[in-house]
Amino acid sequence: MPSLKDLKNRIASVKSTRKITKAMQMVAAAKLRRAQDAAENARPYAERMESVMGSLASSVAGSDTAPRLLAGTGSDKVQLLVVMTAERGLCGGFNSSIVRLARQKIQALKADGKTVKILTVGKKGREQLRRDHGDLFIGHFDLSEVKRIGYDNAQEIAQDILDRFDAGEFDVATLFYATFQSVISQEPTAQQVIPASFDVDADAQAGPIYDYEPSEEGILADLLPRGVATQVFAALLENAASEQGARMSAMDNATRNAGEMIDKLTIEYNRSRQAAITKELIEIISGAEAL
Repeated sequence: MPSLKDLKNRIASVKSTRKITKAMQMVAAAKLRRAQDAAENARPYAERMESVMGSLASSVAGSDTAPRLLAGTGSDKVQLLVVMTAERGLCGGFNSSIVRLARQKIQALKADGKTVKILTVGKKGREQLRRDHGDLFIGHFDLSEVKRIGYDNAQEIAQDILDRFDAGEFDVATLFYATFQSVISQEPTAQQVIPASFDVDADAQAGPIYDYEPSEEGILADLLPRGVATQVFAALLENAASEQGARMSAMDNATRNAGEMIDKLTIEYNRSRQAAITKELIEIISGAEAL
């Protein structure tokens, strides 16, 4: 049975931990608002750009002059997985859920006889994947010094992906990240970016018909690289909001658990203290009666 001093030290330790988790929860809540606004504001632009490119792509699909980013290499033998996670932990299962989805994809591709290459963005995903798939790594982007994600960061990542595609290092590229739903819900997402694929709904196909100058192929050749950068930027923003939401939820749970532990330890401390006092009183009374 722990002594009163041990219980008192443990209560003090848990109280210190609760102060830290409460502070981290408040910081995450403050960062979440800004990150959530940035992610939600980027969605309409990304969706509209995808709609425009989808409309253009539908008119040149199957053409011999279609851009290579749209037509692909004609093969899917070599697959590049761009796994985007956080630079820091203490955010619940946020990083693990993205890595789990990437691992499932890796296993499925290997089972089909495909060659897999991994490009990581964020330290936590790299650490988890390196244990089992370290031989598949071809690059890494460290954003630990970046205080606020900007389009320049996305453009740097996108340019590296495009350069590797132009060099013939892979046939298909897929992004892995978490889509922000709410503070308690972040959905792991896999999105193919090369070759470009679009979901053009019936309403879009029935919409107004535009004439493009100089040509659909020429416009797509310019828009598709920008589209890759836009998709990477949107994924980074979604990840940033998801990370803060997951951290806020995880720290809130940790704070609650610390409070419950303090209550239990306090009850145990009071019982032990009362038992010690009762024992001392019994000894004093017994000694007095013996005299």
